[in-house]
Amino acid sequence: MPSSKILKNYVAGRFVDTENYFDDISPIDGSLVALVSEADDKLVDEAVSAAKEALNGEWGLMSVDARAAKLHEVADEIAARFDDFVAAEIADTGKAYAQVKNIDIPRGAANFRFFADLVLEQSEASFEMETLDGRGATNKIVNKPMGVVSVISPWNLPLLLMTWKVAPALAAGNAVIVKPSEETPSTATLLAEVMDSVGMPKGVFNLVHGFGPGSAGEFMVAHPNVDAITFTGESKTGTAIMKNAADKLKPVSFELGGKNAAIIFADADFEKAVAGTIRSAFSNCGQVCLCSERVYVERPIFDKFVAALKESAENIKIGRPEEGADMGPLISRRHREKVLSYFSLAIEEGATLVTGGSTPDFGDDRDNGAFIKPTIWTGLNDDARCVNEEIFGPVCHVFPFDQEDEVVNRANESDYGLAAAIWTTDMEKAERIARQMEVGICWVNDWFLRDLRTPFGGVKLSGIGREGGIHSLEFYSEPLTICLKH
Repeated sequence: MPSSKILKNYVAGRFVDTENYFDDISPIDGSLVALVSEADDKLVDEAVSAAKEALNGEWGLMSVDARAAKLHEVADEIAARFDDFVAAEIADTGKAYAQVKNIDIPRGAANFRFFADLVLEQSEASFEMETLDGRGATNKIVNKPMGVVSVISPWNLPLLLMTWKVAPALAAGNAVIVKPSEETPSTATLLAEVMDSVGMPKGVFNLVHGFGPGSAGEFMVAHPNVDAITFTGESKTGTAIMKNAADKLKPVSFELGGKNAAIIFADADFEKAVAGTIRSAFSNCGQVCLCSERVYVERPIFDKFVAALKESAENIKIGRPEEGADMGPLISRRHREKVLSYFSLAIEEGATLVTGGSTPDFGDDRDNGAFIKPTIWTGLNDDARCVNEEIFGPVCHVFPFDQEDEVVNRANESDYGLAAAIWTTDMEKAERIARQMEVGICWVNDWFLRDLRTPFGGVKLSGIGREGGIHSLEFYSEPLTICLKH
């Protein structure tokens, strides 16, 4: 038995150590955070069986009120273990304290409360109809759980995006098999501890650690007794999962990649637009699917905007979270190599480097981590690979534009369609342009502002389906019509 910390799987109400481990590595200094027990196909099969049993047992018979109360207990326990969750999230990701303490962990708990309350408000429609015998009939539409749901969550916002799926799935009465990213297993394991401590019925929440092809991820999506799949991550992975799900026509919900545009007009509040673009390009080291990698600035303010963006980017403090850093590392050195390859490619494609483009030199153990400098380019053509491919790092390219129609067409000329941001003081123009954007969400004079009741998702390669509010409950539910003849 290894002496290091072990992160175990959680199946059928028990923690399981397969004794086949992979490393959880800190992106801050390359040190070992924990050994993670990798689930094999037999354990995944056991998890699916346990989920089926839960649906046929206590969980399946539980009232909506009792189910919602149990989810509130989960939220309360996350709040009670707040510091543990913060420490675990930072250990895996290295992200800034402010983001983890103010967004990631609070939203993780809030997701359970929100969907617990929402499911109590969900109504069942009823329609009266006439019949030839004059006695009539009543048609009721009732919401049934989909069944066993495979949840595959990403590493950039580990707890937040995992609970964004788990909470509505459980609220709707499903049982789940969860696979977090192999890069960020810690908060998922803590959530399993929370589920165990609040007495969640066995098999309702199952956690399996592992990878994609040939590991837990593939075993989950290919399992014949999994009824639906929800995934957040790369578009290529989503395509592979969809092909796997096609044979059984399993419902899928995908939130995938983005190559998002920000459009700054000359009449925008300049300081707010600069600050907002710094957030939208460099938050979480650029590792947010909603980040702005393409920035279009109206020509009269282009040079001034680029200069201001450069100054602000160079003032971002990079380092450890305990040092009060504004920006932590990328998730891994492997991912940094990918991002750096785009930095080299951009220069080959003719980019002008405004700032960044390399890694910082700390002269201490942080040099073993995955830090990288925030980077700004200008000068690329619209058909450049660095303009069209998602990089998923702290980088943006800034273009000038002259006409409204021109910038709308250029912003929409993308295989992706997740998000956009528009900066202008002309609200009529803002709404006119927003309605033309080929995306799932468009902000005006802000970024990353979310009302959990609204639909969230993308078009084109950015995803299938919508999450958020009633839209989540609708995906995780199967409507059943019951016709009652009088």
